[in-house]
Amino acid sequence: MALAFEGGEPGAMKRRPRRPEETIFNSQMVWQTIVSGLTIGALALGAWYWMVRVEMMDEAVARNLVLLFMVLLQNVHVFNCRSEAVSALKVPLRRNIILIFGVMAAQGIHILSMYLPFMQRILGIKPVALAQWLLLLALSLTVLLVMEMFKWFRRKS
Repeated sequence: MALAFEGGEPGAMKRRPRRPEETIFNSQMVWQTIVSGLTIGALALGAWYWMVRVEMMDEAVARNLVLLFMVLLQNVHVFNCRSEAVSALKVPLRRNIILIFGVMAAQGIHILSMYLPFMQRILGIKPVALAQWLLLLALSLTVLLVMEMFKWFRRKS
């Protein structure tokens, strides 16, 4: 919902308007959704496979880590969604403070859930070591990298 408060892009009024018959989900949006969805899905599935099959983690531990990983992936990916064409690294953070607080709140709620006993029981989660959290955060930046490359290729073509 915080994306609704995103300010307009500089130069937006200089671009040609969309054709009236063009749908809301134009080809660029469809391709961005496919690329980001496949990336996030592959990362989460790959992490699960690695944890369970290679590291031989208990399924409950792996499930806990993959849930955190998916929350982190979404928290990182939301910054890609701020613009269809402009790099996430070039869109000023101050343009949407509500989004920053929303991401912090989402992460905070998940962390709080890991420490509240009744939420631990409901969600079947446990606290995660800081080193694991940092590793998953670093891995979640992959979605940012992939989408930056996607936007760069789209601008070049």
